Amino acid sequence: MLKLKIHSHLLECGTDEAGRGCLAGPVTAAAVILPNDFHHPFLTDSKLLSEKKRLILKEIIEKEAICYAVTHVMMEEIDKINILNASILAMHRSIEKLTQQPEFIAIDGNRFKPYKKTPYECVVKGDGKYLHIAAASILAKTYRDEYMTNLHRDFPAYKWLKNKGYPTLEHRAAIREYGITPFHRKSFRLLPE
Repeated sequence: MLKLKIHSHLLECGTDEAGRGCLAGPVTAAAVILPNDFHHPFLTDSKLLSEKKRLILKEIIEKEAICYAVTHVMMEEIDKINILNASILAMHRSIEKLTQQPEFIAIDGNRFKPYKKTPYECVVKGDGKYLHIAAASILAKTYRDEYMTNLHRDFPAYKWLKNKGYPTLEHRAAIREYGITPFHRKSFRLLPE
């Protein structure tokens, strides 16, 4: 059973990103503040859920959250500042967009940079431990998937509908055959040596 949050008495947001290991497309982060009476039987780490369940949860989270925000950091910025910094930047921008600023931030993973003077805690595998981080993981994943699905229409050869920009054999075969698109991350090793 996932816990609601780390500090029950604080206005606390959970934040997570999606798309860090992709070869193409943005890295996407979400920040979510859930009400204190929020619970849901199958809300957990987005990677453990089917696409159908993620989309059902996305609607529930958007309707019931106190506030939420989602941000894409694009390829050019990823190539400039590296993927770790881009992931953290996407989280910061999402937190900044929240209509209520949190008193505490819970981050999925083990790396973060201070956001203003707000106290925070990194939680390894936090999307499987806390509801607000799990909610952020659902939003980050569904918004990023939607972005890649739309891109697929213009670049069908890369099969982004299926792989969402991750380094699958099909995706790499398409890079070999057709070269790269403006949506590929040039700082990444797109093909094995």
